[in-house]
Amino acid sequence: MSGIVATPVHFPHQHQDPRLSPSHPMSFHTINSAGRKRKAEDEEPSADDRMSTSPSPSLHQRSLPAQRVTKRLRPATTGRPLPLPRLLETLDADSLRSILQTICQRHPGLGSEIEQIAPRPSVSSAISVLKHYESTFQAAFPFGGSPTSDYAYNRVRPALTNLLEALADFTPHFLPPSEAQASQSLSFLDSATELIHRLPDWSTFQHRLHKQNAYEEISKAWTSVIQEAAKRAGGVHIQYGGWDQKLTKHNQQSGGKLQEAVDEMSKHLGWMGGQSTTQQQQHGARGDDLSS
Repeated sequence: MSGIVATPVHFPHQHQDPRLSPSHPMSFHTINSAGRKRKAEDEEPSADDRMSTSPSPSLHQRSLPAQRVTKRLRPATTGRPLPLPRLLETLDADSLRSILQTICQRHPGLGSEIEQIAPRPSVSSAISVLKHYESTFQAAFPFGGSPTSDYAYNRVRPALTNLLEALADFTPHFLPPSEAQASQSLSFLDSATELIHRLPDWSTFQHRLHKQNAYEEISKAWTSVIQEAAKRAGGVHIQYGGWDQKLTKHNQQSGGKLQEAVDEMSKHLGWMGGQSTTQQQQHGARGDDLSS
């Protein structure tokens, strides 16, 4: 009896989980297979786990050092002079003229260059300048008193001098050979002669010499243009332009001070077969004498 070893009795419910199999015990092979499968499933991450463990862009960006943004510095707003084209736009004619005259005085060589590039003055622009001088001359007269007195002359003498000097400068510009078109020359002389008519007849003889000298110069200008026009195109500009009538009227208004130009006109119209207004008046007077 002492040689028999008692075998311990093991109760399955004390060592196994009754939830695995309530009716029969699980074999060792089945337990091992289930354990390996559960271990493999535990080691292999699921799709949700992979998505949750993958680095997100926000985390990646937060992990990088912040880039330094360099701010571009803008220059400070400061004053500066106007560009030359804008400056010239603000100047009136008198200011531009004064600036050009000053530049030409400082640099005499620029005067000829300006003359070459400047547009040629037209008759209307020249007469407009002369009328401006005339308006300044008329505005210089004193209020009251005689407009032909010595007192009035002394008051307007600077303006009168400017007007006569401008007339003396513009007149040769419209004479041949500087002006090739006779119509332009005659048109200017017609307006210039009208301006001389409007000059006062001063009380003092010495003061009246200004107007007499102006008549003499304008009469020579008429004569020069008539002579040159008669050589070109058969003198049609003086034959059919009615200039003989205008010149005759100017001569009458000046008191015969343009007679030289009238005689030159009559000579060329007679040579071309035409008949001037003066000749027509002379023939008319002779006819009246014969009829009487």
